[in-house]
Formats: sequence, structure tokens, C-alpha cells
Amino acid sequence: MGSLHTDVLENNSVGALNPLDPEEFRKQGHMVIDFLADYYRDIEKYPVRSQVEPGYLRKRLPDSAPYNPEPMDSIMQDIQSHIVPGITHWMSPNYFAYFPSSGSTAGFLGEMLSTGFNVVGFNWMSSPAATELETIVVDWLGKMLKLPNQFLFSGNGGGVLQGTTCEAILCTLTAARDRALNRIGREYIGKLVVYGSDQTHCAVQKAAQIAGINPANFRAVATSSSTAFSLSADSLRSAILSDLDAGLIPLFVCATIGTTSSTAVDYIGPICQVAKDYNMWVHVDAAYAGSACICPEFRHFIDGVEHADSFSLNAHKWFFTTLDCCCLWVKDPSALVKALSTNPEYLKNKATESKQVVDYKDWQIALSRRFRAMKLWLVLRTYGVANLRNFLRSHVKMAKQFEGLVGSDKRFEIVVPRTFAMVCFRLRPEVAGGEEKANEMNKKMLEAVNASGRLYMTHAVVGGVYMIRFAVGGSLTEERHVNLAWQAVQEYADAMLGTGANTDDFC
Repeated sequence: MGSLHTDVLENNSVGALNPLDPEEFRKQGHMVIDFLADYYRDIEKYPVRSQVEPGYLRKRLPDSAPYNPEPMDSIMQDIQSHIVPGITHWMSPNYFAYFPSSGSTAGFLGEMLSTGFNVVGFNWMSSPAATELETIVVDWLGKMLKLPNQFLFSGNGGGVLQGTTCEAILCTLTAARDRALNRIGREYIGKLVVYGSDQTHCAVQKAAQIAGINPANFRAVATSSSTAFSLSADSLRSAILSDLDAGLIPLFVCATIGTTSSTAVDYIGPICQVAKDYNMWVHVDAAYAGSACICPEFRHFIDGVEHADSFSLNAHKWFFTTLDCCCLWVKDPSALVKALSTNPEYLKNKATESKQVVDYKDWQIALSRRFRAMKLWLVLRTYGVANLRNFLRSHVKMAKQFEGLVGSDKRFEIVVPRTFAMVCFRLRPEVAGGEEKANEMNKKMLEAVNASGRLYMTHAVVGGVYMIRFAVGGSLTEERHVNLAWQAVQEYADAMLGTGANTDDFC
């Protein structure tokens, strides 16, 4: 009894804590802000890619959660000691891997407000401001991109903020599937075919699998260096005709503006013309490069978008908005709603029944949704169109700078033409001792550079060629960081080639 009585007292004591005490929040919030401000001040002191071994954290933390509360300052010390070493620093100015995650003060503060309000805006009634602000900011951004009016709410289209491109593609593919099956019959789902190129993001194949498309009916149409690895309309038509001869039904094609491997551009207009001939849905995936298209000099890359059915970009990549924030526009929102809506009794309300509001739960996979519009709104208002364009242009300028440095060293070559702010390069085969040797040597050189912690780059293999991707886009990156990165690459090249070092030393 005594033990039970003690437990009850302890539980009452713990329960007396207020999990949302305003003054405690103020104090702890300042601690976190100060910690993050110091983190960004000192970020160049950390190795860009985490140097820890798998399982490191389990060795450092207790086996179970604490029974009693722990002070925030102690927790912050553990974050510095145990969490920071296991972070790959995506916001480092020396981060050139994958694609950028270009956050900003406005993005952070917008995220804080979104999290602080903690609304669950699944329909208009659940938080009108969350829904209405979202409809406004997606129209703002659509106008900045000069999207056709059919993609805006004012033109009977509309936009929605998804979590990621994977979600955006799955939603549009599901809408395309249901639109087709409602026309031809549900029994034909096994004959539907989805198309991309061999450079298209794997999200399309994954979406097809989830949407019930026969795995054998996903087509990765071959590309080549002769077309800069773009999806050819002729190749697409050839694949479609072959499928038609086999009794299959073309459904959906994804055109990409800035592929992951090399930032190749699929030209939308010709692809849409082919798709129109076969009543297909065209989705334009501009996850990375779409942001650049707010600049007039890059807008031509999405020419032809007026003929597509949907268009998306990731504001959390190259648009200074924190993860997650994928912007998706559709010409026909009803296609999404018909495919994705549910109407249980407990969600019925007068606003929905009036048909004068948007219920975003019917535009996405999940019911619950975050107040993502808050952070995008802060980014757009804090920096303005002019500054956002200049930020993007500065990254392209730095990529050109790196491209020039690569071109000045005869040991290296640019593998594919630079289009935006990413440079794909490698040690030349004749320097490395042939194509096969070059692939292995570039791989080992990249791993050695990354292991040093001085910078972080990633690779791709295109047309059998292993190349190093140098993606500029960090909010803190300056020209000096580009120069230092090139200096590091040259040093490792010197070690591998200039002194005749055994490349095994760089594993």
C-alpha cells in the first residue's frame, strides 16, 4: 500500500506541471533560439557530413525514458553533445550534396508560428485562416511563375501545399487513374500504363505501385546524351504505340524540369502534344528547378505548362522555406476531390455543404494537415519577389564560377551541360586510365572528400558515367566556399594523380 501511495503522490506531482506554461515557454524558447543562433554562427566548425558510425546514439542515451522531468538546460547540453555529431549539416555553406535545403529566418519563424498555433486544418471549418491563407499564397506563387490562369483559384484551378513531391505525384496519379477508370471501367486497371524517363524520380514508380498500377506497366523511357538526357516526345510516342499494340492503355506521363541526376529538362510542349493524342494526364515535376522559374530568364523552361494537367515544385528545396512544403497546382481540382474525398458524418458542416469553401483534406492523402502556408507567406513577404530572384541568381552565378574552375583544369571535365545551379563533373578517363578506371577513381575521390568533413557532394551515374554533383543553393554559401570546395577537390586529385598514390588509400 505504501508503495502504491507513493506512486500516486509522484504521479500527482508530475501531473501538476503545466505543459504549456507561457513564462516557461518564453524562457525555454529563448534558450532554443539562442542555441540555433549559435549553431548557425559556428556551423562551419562542424564536419559537413556526419562522421558517426551506425548505432552511435543508442550507445550514448539511456535504455528508457526518464521517470521524472529533466531540466531544459540539461537536455540542450545533450543535444550539443550527442545529437549535433550525428547531424549532416544541410544548412552548412559547404553543403553541395543532393539538392539544397535552403532555409531562412523567415522560414524558421513561419514554422515556429505554424507549430505554435498547432491547428489541424483538414477542412475550412477546422481553421478558416489556414485554408484561406493557403489559397492566397499558392495563387501568389503561381502568379510569380506566370502559371496559366487555369492553375489558379481565379481560373477555376487551384493549388495546395503537400508535404513532398512524392505525395503530389501520388495524388495526381490517383486522380488520373480514377478519371480514366470512370470512363473505361474499373476492370481495366491492370492495363493502365505510367510513363517517365530513365531520369525521372523514383517517386513516380512508387506512386504507381501504391495506386495499384501493375508494376510491369511502368515505363522508364530511355534517354541519351544526344538529347542532354531529356525525355524525347518521339521516344515517348514510340513507347505508347508499342503498349497500344499490346492492348494496354496509356494513363499518365511525368515530365521533369531539373532531373535529380543531372538537372535535365523535359520539354513540356511536345510531351503534352503526344499525351493529348492519347488522352493522358501530364504532371510536370519541377521539384528542384521550378523555383528558378520566378526569374524571367528561366521561365522558358516551363513553356508549354499550359497544356499540362498539374505542376509542382518544392519550396523546401530552393525557395528558402523549411521542410516540408511542396506546392502543387492542378487545372481540375474536382479530379483530386473525386479520387481522394471521404465524407464521414463527424466532418459534415454548413460551410462544406455551402460549396463556397475549400476542404484541403480532399486534395491530399492524409486527413490531418499542417499550417504550411504560414511559413511560405512569411518567406514571400519578408524577402519579396526581387530579393528571392536575386538569391536564386547568386546561386546560379556561383555554380558558373565552379564550372569555370573545373574547365580551367585539364584533368577534369564537365559531364553534362549546366542548366541551373548544379555542376556535374569528373576526372577525365584519359587521366584516370580509361572509362572503367575513371568511374572507380571518381568514386573513391568523392568518398575521400566527403570523409574529410570539409564539404559534402553526392554522385549520379548517367549513361554509364559516374559523375560528381556539385549543387549550389545553400542560404549561407558564398563565393569563398565555392573556391574552398574546388581547392579541396584539387588536393585530393593531386594526391591520387600527382604523387601516384594508391587509390586504395582513399577508401
